[in-house]
Amino acid sequence: MEPIIAITMGDGAGVGPEIILKTFNDDRSRSKNLFVIGDLSVLEEVKKLLGYSQFELNGIGKMEQAIWKPGTLNVWDMQLLKPGDFQPGVISQLSGDASFKYVIESIRMANEGKIAAVVTGPICKEAIQSAGHKYAGHTEIFAAYTNTSNYAMLLYDEKLSVIHVSTHIPMADAISTLNQGRIERVIQLAEDSMKKILSRSPKIAVAGINPHAGENGLFGKQEIEIIKPAVENMKKRGIDVSGPYAPDTVFLRTLQGHFDIVVAMYHDQGHIPMKLLSFDTGVNISVGLPVIRTSVDHGTAFDIAWKGIARNDSLLKAIYLAERLSQ
Repeated sequence: MEPIIAITMGDGAGVGPEIILKTFNDDRSRSKNLFVIGDLSVLEEVKKLLGYSQFELNGIGKMEQAIWKPGTLNVWDMQLLKPGDFQPGVISQLSGDASFKYVIESIRMANEGKIAAVVTGPICKEAIQSAGHKYAGHTEIFAAYTNTSNYAMLLYDEKLSVIHVSTHIPMADAISTLNQGRIERVIQLAEDSMKKILSRSPKIAVAGINPHAGENGLFGKQEIEIIKPAVENMKKRGIDVSGPYAPDTVFLRTLQGHFDIVVAMYHDQGHIPMKLLSFDTGVNISVGLPVIRTSVDHGTAFDIAWKGIARNDSLLKAIYLAERLSQ
C-alpha cells in the first residue's frame, strides 16, 4: 500500500475545499491514498458548486472506515463547520479556529504513525489568531506541536527554490538577530532537504542581506562578519555552498541553472521572486521537522473563494513532493 497522505482542508471560507476536490478530480493526481482532514458538510457543498458527480465523499471517524478505491475520497470529518456558519470569502473566527484544529489533528496522526505525511491547505493567519491561536503560520504551528527548534521554510519549484533564515518576524528583527549559527543550520537543512528531492547533493547559493551584498563593507558589514564565515564553515563540512551573492542577481543566476537553491536572509527576499515565478506551482515545505509537511505556496484567496476558478497546480505538486519525501 502506498504511503497515506493527509490533506488539511484549510480555511473553509477560502479556496482550500475547492482545490482539494479539483485535485481529486484531476487526471494528473496519481495517488490513491489521499484523505482529507476537515468537514464533510463543507466539502459536500463545494462539490455541488463544482458540479462533480464522478466521485463520492466518504465521511469517516476512524481509519478502519476508509474506502481506498478509485472514485472515493475519504474525509476525516471533524464536524466543526457547516456551510451556514460562515460566509465564503470573508474572514471568520469560526473557520479560523476549525482550520487550526485540522492542522493539530494532522500532527497528532503523523506523530502516532497513522499517516506518512501532511499536505496543508491554506489558512488565514488573521482568522486563526482571532480565535486565540497566536501563531504566525503553519511552520510555527508544526514546530510548536512537534517540539522542534531547528527548522526552516523551503519554497520549491523546478525553476527556483529558496530556503529562509528568517520568515515571519519584523524586518528590523531579521537584521538584528542575524547570526552565524542560524545561517549554518539553514545551509545544512537546504543540503539535507534538496538531496532528498533531487537525489543528489545540491549547489547552494547564499544571498547577502544588504544591497550588492554589502559591497565589501560599504553598505553594511553583515556579509563580512556573519554570512561569509558561515558559508566558509559549511564548505569545510563538504557542502557545495558559496556566497554571499548580491540579492538582486542571485535569483536570476539560480534560474539560469548555476545553483539549485538560494538561502534567503529574510521573508520577502525569498518570497518575492518565488511568487513572481511560481505563484501557482510553488510548494512550501517545512524542513527539519519530525513530520513531513508540504503545502501550497499561496493563501486562502478569499477574493475568488467558492467561485470555481481557483487553480490546483500547487496542491498537486505538494502532494507529489509529500509522497516523494515520505518514501
